[in-house]
Amino acid sequence: MAHVEVNHSEALQRFLALTAIPGKSGEELGVAQRIVGYLEAAGVRPDQIHFDGAETRALGGGNCGNLIVKLPGNGRGPVTLLSAHMDTVPICVGSQPAVAGERVHSSIETGLGADDRSGCAAVLTAAIERLRRGDENFSPAVLGFFVQEEIGLVGARHLDVTAVGKVDRAFNFDGGSVEKITIGAIGGQRMTIRVLGYPAHAGVAPQEGASATVMAAHAISELARGGWLGRIEKPQGVGTANVGVIVGGDATNVITPRVDLKAEARSHDSEMRERIVAEIRQAFESAAASVKTADGRAGRIEFESRVDYDSFRLSEDHPSVAAAESALRALGREPYQEVSNGGLDANWLYLHGIEAVTLGCGQRNIHTADEWLDLPEFRTACELATRLIS
Repeated sequence: MAHVEVNHSEALQRFLALTAIPGKSGEELGVAQRIVGYLEAAGVRPDQIHFDGAETRALGGGNCGNLIVKLPGNGRGPVTLLSAHMDTVPICVGSQPAVAGERVHSSIETGLGADDRSGCAAVLTAAIERLRRGDENFSPAVLGFFVQEEIGLVGARHLDVTAVGKVDRAFNFDGGSVEKITIGAIGGQRMTIRVLGYPAHAGVAPQEGASATVMAAHAISELARGGWLGRIEKPQGVGTANVGVIVGGDATNVITPRVDLKAEARSHDSEMRERIVAEIRQAFESAAASVKTADGRAGRIEFESRVDYDSFRLSEDHPSVAAAESALRALGREPYQEVSNGGLDANWLYLHGIEAVTLGCGQRNIHTADEWLDLPEFRTACELATRLIS
């Protein structure tokens, strides 16, 4: 069993320091600055560090873009990318990480933020350990610290690929067990649906109105009866769909003129995902057309959809998969492959031409106040990341 040399005490201190910095999606600058400080102290020059301006291309803005760091090495051999995302979900803001035995948790009622500050700490540790051994002794490497992963993979979506350059192997450190090698992930599409009817006094002249509430209810009921909501299993394929947000109406004595809804569809098959979206749109269009005022005016809808991330799957013997499996076995762990039903930064990296596997760092109960980090798993993740770029 050939373990690489990693100063685990320093790695833990980096994780604790990064996790204590508030940095929900769109507010990652403080985390990025701390990472830059660590890297510059380890000998990385300012001209090797680049922010790609992703926040200027993102719909919701943000206070910094993706942080891209180049380690030139000796200029020969395969170029390796290590990446992680810097943002956390809002429940983790204010985290006060505390070590208890072989676990880290937040000492107050917040999430810990190990998703994904542990990934950032593992990538950062690998870079620092490599620099201690002499960067010129290794093949070129790139570090990517991405923003706004938690709100739709925004940083990876708007990545300046030219800042990364061509890479031959790519490893994205995110959630789960360290032995799990995620080789693919589902595709997701979001919809906003505005249902428009006609207002009228609900007590005096309800027949003069056309209720957007009724239209929305008819559409959702029809989708559920037809098997196009929840878990979807059809001859055309499988997927999931959900209407998650419904907002409408101001008063009980007014026929509702407008209802706004937000929905999503997911599938590992892009054509099936598009079919689910089409079924949802058709259901709302039909429902709106079926509800009319007394003088025959029907409702209508405004429908928008966008692909959050498309599905992908690497071959089981892909070079990045093979390298991760080899490194894990060298560390005494038995890897297994998995395809995720959630989106990953790797979805967008794949569309950018960067074929990445996703590896875990021992995060548990993510996105909850009970989140904790498994320290033996985190230590292995640091060793794994160090091995992969050194």
